[in-house]
Amino acid sequence: MDISTASLKLWVPPTIRGMTFDGETALVVSTVEEGKPELVLPVPDVDWDLKETVDAWSYTYQVFCSERNRYPNSIGIAGESWLLGLGVDLDEAKQASGVAKDPTVAGSSRRADIMKRKISLVTGGAQGFGEGIVKGLVDEGGFVYIADMNIAGARSLAQALNDGAGKTVAKGLYVNVTDEDSVAQMMDEVASCTGSLDLFVSNAGVLKAGSVKEMGLKDFQFVTSVDYTGFFICTKFAARQLALQNVGSGGKYLTDIVAISSKSGLEGSNKNGAYAGAKFGTIGLTQSFALELVSDNIKVNAVCPGNFLDGPLWSDPDRGLFVQYLQTGKVPGAKTLEDVRRFYESKVPLDRGCRTEDVVRAICYIVEQKYETGQAVPVTGGQVMLN
Repeated sequence: MDISTASLKLWVPPTIRGMTFDGETALVVSTVEEGKPELVLPVPDVDWDLKETVDAWSYTYQVFCSERNRYPNSIGIAGESWLLGLGVDLDEAKQASGVAKDPTVAGSSRRADIMKRKISLVTGGAQGFGEGIVKGLVDEGGFVYIADMNIAGARSLAQALNDGAGKTVAKGLYVNVTDEDSVAQMMDEVASCTGSLDLFVSNAGVLKAGSVKEMGLKDFQFVTSVDYTGFFICTKFAARQLALQNVGSGGKYLTDIVAISSKSGLEGSNKNGAYAGAKFGTIGLTQSFALELVSDNIKVNAVCPGNFLDGPLWSDPDRGLFVQYLQTGKVPGAKTLEDVRRFYESKVPLDRGCRTEDVVRAICYIVEQKYETGQAVPVTGGQVMLN
């Protein structure tokens, strides 16, 4: 098939990043516009074959590493002016100045090291629950894409995190998860910037409460398009890239897609059917995608938080759930917002709402646990117990 410079440029980074020797360690791969590459890979034929091309690249790559006992600092494609910088983090990759990593040394399997240098993407990451997940993953030592329609907020959060860390640990990206072109463009930028990623967290979500007898179809479809269809679209384009990493590794490289579902995806929610239905559907997609994508070494799981009471979804003074539930009379006898809050806290055996650190711990567990896929992990303080 014909292959343009643009398509090759986007296809190469995730494939190169997946050329790992131990199935664990993968360097950051970033497109550099000009320079002299240390290692040149053969250019594919016009009618190129995926497996044959990757096999040829892998052989060339492994010969270089075995002879020098280190990774190359940069890789180029014959005849192309751009190159790929390699590094242990994004800053080093963009400099393409040198990589000291020994390819024969396996990555650490210690729990404290599992998330270090992992590259993650969090949709809806500019505020609220998503912001807490972003900060938690950065604190674990990773690099995080903050993907959101609120691009100003995403960039501002990334800048604050980068300033605090003294290096590049986050990058803001625009995305509308209900639009295929937007998600595809986001993943193309990820490929060019870091050579794909390890963890995709599908967190973007909306909620409109209301009785089934009164809710408008427009509101019902709005919730479904973001919470359910958005997860499908994100998985569609993320999985394509993550599968290429696995091809490049010879079938050894394990990656993760995590959907942020909800307690309402495990049990029905009174006067909240649009949200609960979408979250139930998300778990159905999670299980189905897990069965399909296991052949690409992609694990797909869901986290189901219950009652994140301190975030804007619940606490926003104008549109939050406390306000909506008080106005719709969902909580019998409630006169104030505090009445609504205490009603929900009292239902939790641990007597508090969910916090972002609780969810981050669940996400890290999912990444660490290599022998589980297709699961819906409750983070509900004991309110929901699965059999």
